[in-house]
Amino acid sequence: MGQKYPEQWNLDVFYEGGSASPAFAAELAGMERDIDALVRELEETSAGSTSHVSTAKLSAWTATVQSVILRLRQSESFVSCLVAQQVKDSAALGLNERVKTTAAKFNSALTAYDEQLRLVPEELWNEWLKEEDTAPVAFTLRERREAAKEKLPPSLEALAGELAVDGYHGWGDFYNTVVSRAKFEAQEPDGSTKTLSAGQMHNRLSDGERAVREAAFAEWEREWGEQAELCAEALNRIAGFRLKLYEKRGWQSVLKEPLAMNRMSQATLDAMWAAVNEGKAGLVKYLDRKAKLLGIDKLDWHDVEAPIGSAARTVPYDEGADFIVEQFRAFSPELAEFSEAAFRDGWIEADDRPGKRPGGFCTAFPISEQTRIFMTYSGTASNISTLAHELGHAYHQHVMNDLPPLAQEYAMNVAETASTFAELIVSDSAMEAAADPDEKLALLEDKLQRSTAFFMNIHARFLFETRFYEQRRKGMVSHEELSRLMEEAQNEAFCGAVGKLHPHFWASKLHFYLTDVPFYNFPYTFGFLFSCGIYAVAKKEGPSFAERYVALLRDTGRMTVEELAQKHLGVRLDEPDFWRGAVSVTTADVEAFLELTNG
Repeated sequence: MGQKYPEQWNLDVFYEGGSASPAFAAELAGMERDIDALVRELEETSAGSTSHVSTAKLSAWTATVQSVILRLRQSESFVSCLVAQQVKDSAALGLNERVKTTAAKFNSALTAYDEQLRLVPEELWNEWLKEEDTAPVAFTLRERREAAKEKLPPSLEALAGELAVDGYHGWGDFYNTVVSRAKFEAQEPDGSTKTLSAGQMHNRLSDGERAVREAAFAEWEREWGEQAELCAEALNRIAGFRLKLYEKRGWQSVLKEPLAMNRMSQATLDAMWAAVNEGKAGLVKYLDRKAKLLGIDKLDWHDVEAPIGSAARTVPYDEGADFIVEQFRAFSPELAEFSEAAFRDGWIEADDRPGKRPGGFCTAFPISEQTRIFMTYSGTASNISTLAHELGHAYHQHVMNDLPPLAQEYAMNVAETASTFAELIVSDSAMEAAADPDEKLALLEDKLQRSTAFFMNIHARFLFETRFYEQRRKGMVSHEELSRLMEEAQNEAFCGAVGKLHPHFWASKLHFYLTDVPFYNFPYTFGFLFSCGIYAVAKKEGPSFAERYVALLRDTGRMTVEELAQKHLGVRLDEPDFWRGAVSVTTADVEAFLELTNG
């Protein structure tokens, strides 16, 4: 019997010919012309008068801005897919540079556009926001107007954006080059040695055999240790650029930008971490019990995500896909049908082959109203979770496709809510259906692995990044010091429950090097816990909640997270009660795990 679902994605449906596509070249050229025209018009307006412009002119600019947003997102998605599927595609890397330059120019235009928004008198502004075309994106326009008041003069913001292409973003690209050159040697069962990419080697870190994990982890640490000086250079320069820009804007806290990007308050972040820290005691019991089950005194880093029992079984791609669709169907037929179409129509790049970058992502092609999912599938329980996670992202975009582009710009924390909610559906449905105690244990353990990641691993990243920025203010931070900070953060976040730590995690993790999103960590924990709270409501309400869930997702681009929670769940996020309730979901999972493994 042949393969039911393709394991390689179809990108030709967007622009035929990959990195040599004439259609994509034409798309870029058209977008660049429109951006140039917008920049000229905004510059002329700014130079001609300090007074405000007509609302008709603002509406025309807003329409252009929204048109460019769609094309730019589509272009960024296309080049990111090309680079991810083959990190040594030099033509794709060149296109990536061109798209980044175009994005920088558009950001300069947005700075000038935001300045025009800022200059509109209050009475006229309020009238304009009530107009038919403007009202659906009023939240985003208000947000942009307020943010403009806290930045440098437009000419300086534009200059910073242009310099960032070869400076700030250039260091992020440099890190990608380092990753593409990383080589990992793995011992095969027949005694031969095989060279693996970072993506392939990463899958071996959660292998069912401890000897395989140990060898893979030793090689993982060795290679990242070799690359540490180059990675440290990139990380220091990225942080240095950010800190200098923040200083010039008069921003004191390095969290100001990531909190604003995630539309959440410091009080909400503090309440969340406080609840997480309260809930860690249970996870320490789980980690200690897992060590006993694996026959060791204490877990090492590479044991934390080790499978237990039947979770060690590898699941063929078709079987994994059908399993996900089946679990989704119990919650929402629409989600199931959407996901089945994504598998069937080549929206997913899952092939396990050399040359791919590590990790997984979902990216949107909003003009085509499609998404693409990237991962390297080797049949582990973790791979199935990743697939469900990324399909959650894809569905989130799907239900927003008909909204204006500015109303589709949802933040990372609520994006992670949709993806984690999808994971919860799959894991809980599977656990309830499992008749075999060993299978139930394996599924519960996989769920607790993810809780450990969100409560402890992500917290370690947050602690590391916070402390790294404190030190970077004083000067360059050596790779040895970065590794020390990483181990210190891991030990604290895991409450001392892990023996051998991962000092070069800071070098191996792409998230620290993403220049468009600082602090690419706490939104994951927010998403996990927020989705736990939503899931509790869904279980109470049953199938009727699916419609409310879609309404919540559609609002994620047009209100703060505090407003979103108040409107759709009737809860306050800046107080600890909601978060404690969400943490209790994991506490219950720990108790079930301890009971299943007792004796």
